[in-house]
Amino acid sequence: MSPTWTPLGQEPDQLGESPFWHPQERTLYWSDIPGRRLRRYHAPSGRIDTWAMPSEAGCIAPAHKGGLVLALRDGIYRAMQWGGPLAKLLDAPHDTQTTRFNDGKCDALGRFWPGSMYEPRDKTTAALYCVDAREGRTPSLQAMLGGVAIANGLDWSPDASTLYWADTVGHVVSAWNWDPQANRLGASRVLRRFPDKPAGWQPVGDPRPYGGRPDGAAVDSEGNYWVAMFEGQRLLKLSPSGEELASIEVPAKCPTMPCFGGDDLRTLYITTARANRPAEELATQPHAGYVFSARVDVAGRPVNFFAD
Repeated sequence: MSPTWTPLGQEPDQLGESPFWHPQERTLYWSDIPGRRLRRYHAPSGRIDTWAMPSEAGCIAPAHKGGLVLALRDGIYRAMQWGGPLAKLLDAPHDTQTTRFNDGKCDALGRFWPGSMYEPRDKTTAALYCVDAREGRTPSLQAMLGGVAIANGLDWSPDASTLYWADTVGHVVSAWNWDPQANRLGASRVLRRFPDKPAGWQPVGDPRPYGGRPDGAAVDSEGNYWVAMFEGQRLLKLSPSGEELASIEVPAKCPTMPCFGGDDLRTLYITTARANRPAEELATQPHAGYVFSARVDVAGRPVNFFAD
């Protein structure tokens, strides 16, 4: 599989993340986390809008009643419209001096699942949370999983029986049995474990192979798990059993998260990063930090909306 990638716009992000396709608006949304801004691309016109944030937006999702739900550094917020006021729903459950929210999305029942990231990365104190603000409920936040330094790769199987979650620093993607109605996680298994980065490995000129570590992910309509391999310059398509079905080269060393969009959900979008990358790497990566799109032969699944 060798799709043709096209960069969107003329301005890169520092670290693009959390992309989703809004079907009614025919618009791709994403966050530039260290850039402290949200961005959106209106596909019919090609217009890109930018909205400055007061802090890092680790993940975002659309809401049934309009606007967005956002996981900013200090809590969960609600915006009823693009560029509108930010209303805080919940405080962050972590020390905001060392920890921020990272990858996340909504489940099929409208609950928002933000993960966190321990920025020093030397302790496994990050976690995955579930925010339930469905009608008639006081917004609540529940810790669901932990024991990682960077939460990533969240998605569910099409039949909602399996939850996938990646431990980026640990180089592993795991899968849990999940009861969506009870919101209960059961037995887990390793979907795929990846080799660690070789000691002293350099991103430019190092002859030792390194395929990257698992970052953000998306599950397609056939149940396959597509995961961005940060520093690996590739996107992997894994079967529900963890078999590698395809390794797809991307035009940037550090892809961060894929999503499916377009009217038929066969346009694959992927965000990338350039923040904190060495100058010699960026000299060979003119499009690092851009969002790319490509047509693929399998459809994704529609985004889940936040219910409140």
